[in-house]
Amino acid sequence: KGEKDLPGLSDTEKPRMRDPKRASKIRELFNLSKDDYVTKYVNTYRRSFTNKKGKQTSKAPKVQRLVTLLTLQRKRGRIAEKKKRISKAKSEVADYPKLLASRLKEQRDMRSDSLAKKRSRLSAATKPSVAA
Repeated sequence: KGEKDLPGLSDTEKPRMRDPKRASKIRELFNLSKDDYVTKYVNTYRRSFTNKKGKQTSKAPKVQRLVTLLTLQRKRGRIAEKKKRISKAKSEVADYPKLLASRLKEQRDMRSDSLAKKRSRLSAATKPSVAA
């Protein structure tokens, strides 16, 4: 810049051509806390112009990386779902030995029943018939 302002060049303040879009950069620019609503502050550098039809319109940049209440709600839901899955898996691991034992007992009972039937059939076949 030098010692003096140059007339028409450095003596006037020009608005920024492009302002930040990222939420954290907007917070930094306006010294906002995490709780402040960023999209309200984006409207301070909203650009007004006339469109092809001659109508006056305005544009503001779309805020990127904005953490909304909905995204936080979805995150909480994902975490709750994950916890639910983990607890279900733990309970299934705890129940598995009982299930295995009951199935083995059923198989043993079925085997013993079938063997008993075979034995009774064999003993009936080897006994001499009284009717003859």
